[in-house]
Amino acid sequence: MTLSDAELERYARHIVLREIGGAGQLRLRTAHVVIVGAGGIGSPAIQYLAAAGIGRLTLIDDDRVDLSNLQRQTIFATADIGRTKAAAAGDAAHRINPDVAVARVVERIDATNAARLIADADVVVDGCDNFATRLAVADAALAARIPLVSAAVGQFEGQLAVYRGWEVDKPCYRCLVGDDPERAEASCAEAGVIGAMTGVMGSLAALEGIRAVVPFGDDPAGRLLLADALAFRFRTLTVPKDAGCRCAG
Repeated sequence: MTLSDAELERYARHIVLREIGGAGQLRLRTAHVVIVGAGGIGSPAIQYLAAAGIGRLTLIDDDRVDLSNLQRQTIFATADIGRTKAAAAGDAAHRINPDVAVARVVERIDATNAARLIADADVVVDGCDNFATRLAVADAALAARIPLVSAAVGQFEGQLAVYRGWEVDKPCYRCLVGDDPERAEASCAEAGVIGAMTGVMGSLAALEGIRAVVPFGDDPAGRLLLADALAFRFRTLTVPKDAGCRCAG
């Protein structure tokens, strides 16, 4: 399997990177990334993963584009209002890179269908805005041994982590957050969010999605990245494996 002349030109800035090269670009071309949520985090993640040459994207979102989304969900335009996010985001991904195969799933993901919806993915990028959904996605990814990139934002802050909890020394998502699916949380509509922060965290989520396919640099699993725009600060915390968690056996 080789890259065409057009692909060599399109991905030239990747290919000249020693850590990626032509072999890494071929791995990206054969990869399948599932993105849960085509909103604030999913919006930039979809754009950068499509541009990077991920061969197959599955976009899962049951919501429709609303005028209030456009302050941060830059994959959409005013003309998309009323369309399903999965369909509109899929069209945008194809405009960015027509070689990417895009599956549009207009379905709410939960514990009953998560395993089916992420099946055969190489990595799952979760940017949904519901804690119960995040738990369902995390549990399904853990059971299927699929790397999970989880990102979240609130007001002026963001967080990002990569989970491979089936590994003996790596935590799962529940090692960080516990087991309560009914925990109280404020929505963006209630608490507000600075739009550019979703762009930052969504772009970082795309970066980690790429790294999960073509490993480079330090392994991020087991660490939590915290971004604070008010303090102009990024911090990284170690997340230990919880000996009492289900992932520890």
